[in-house]
Amino acid sequence: MREAVEKDISIYIHIPFCEQKCNYCAFASFCVSESEKEKYIEFLCKEIEKRKSSRPVKTIYIGGGTPSVLSEEQIEKVVKAVYKNFDVYEDAEFAIEANPNSTTEEKLLKWKKLRVNRVSIGVQSLSDKSLKKINRLHDRKMAIEKIKLARRYFSNVSADLLVGLEGESGKDLSKYALELLSLGIKHISCYLLEVYEGTKLYDLVQSKKYLPLDDDKTIEAFNKLSNFLVDKGMERYEISNFAFLGFESQHNLNYWARGDYLGFGLGAHSFENNRRYRNSDKFSEYYESKVYEENLTSKEIIEEEVMLGLRCKLGVDLEKIKNLGYDLTKNEYFADYLRQGIIKRNGNVVTLNPTFYHISNTIIANLLP
Repeated sequence: MREAVEKDISIYIHIPFCEQKCNYCAFASFCVSESEKEKYIEFLCKEIEKRKSSRPVKTIYIGGGTPSVLSEEQIEKVVKAVYKNFDVYEDAEFAIEANPNSTTEEKLLKWKKLRVNRVSIGVQSLSDKSLKKINRLHDRKMAIEKIKLARRYFSNVSADLLVGLEGESGKDLSKYALELLSLGIKHISCYLLEVYEGTKLYDLVQSKKYLPLDDDKTIEAFNKLSNFLVDKGMERYEISNFAFLGFESQHNLNYWARGDYLGFGLGAHSFENNRRYRNSDKFSEYYESKVYEENLTSKEIIEEEVMLGLRCKLGVDLEKIKNLGYDLTKNEYFADYLRQGIIKRNGNVVTLNPTFYHISNTIIANLLP
């Protein structure tokens, strides 16, 4: 693999459309008409053209929402706008998110022709009962069929699982994971179910019509699933992400390394030279090119370096943050954590022992300035 150079950049493209809102979803995603989709795609392509750059692109990620709800022609328009205005490496990682119900053979073939080489499928569960309760449009059979279809055209296929769904134990999740691995899945993202106010799930939980696992049982389920995946040869390279060697998400690793990236579309975030900015998440403001900016202080930069580095296998570069004004080795917890094996040091790089990922928030907070 080519070594990343400083001028490399990643691109994120947000597609805020879904066929149906899932009960737990708190993201900026909407069910709209075809004409609204066309309007958005036209503006998105203009935004990409307006913000073109000479910096070479090492990863592209089309996320959402559900990008697979777009037609082959709509996706092609967006991708061509990227290739026309940016210099994309031939071996760039190019990922797209998809849901089973909107993934077709025609779309997979088109994505392949457009140089997509990684497909991330939102499975969430392989229990029909659970899928129905959280308002997913696919069932177990469809998820398996579409994974098989995607694997026919792509070697790098990822799947998502939700941890904490009503009645789903670590044993259940491990069984689903085994099925996914048997289908050739190379990467599994395991996300904790979060109940956000304003979602349908929140109302169901409040009225006792849905009973997610409590915190202790959720952590127990996550740990069981995590141990299972590691035993199967996957690396837990980030708190919520597991992959076989060589199949880690390079796009996400760039985020966690605080690499530069450009975000296009509704509510999309960008990060360049320690400057963050984001598009509005309201359609009316997005179409007026409304952007919100944030310049990070040196303290915030150090906090991000520590927090993001310890969340994944990249770790924290002691020399780098020392040059930023923080000597982590002088932190009151550092020596004890090192002695107890909670953190590990290899030269100038400190990483968090994955065994302690489940209490990472507390550890990271203690190691901040």
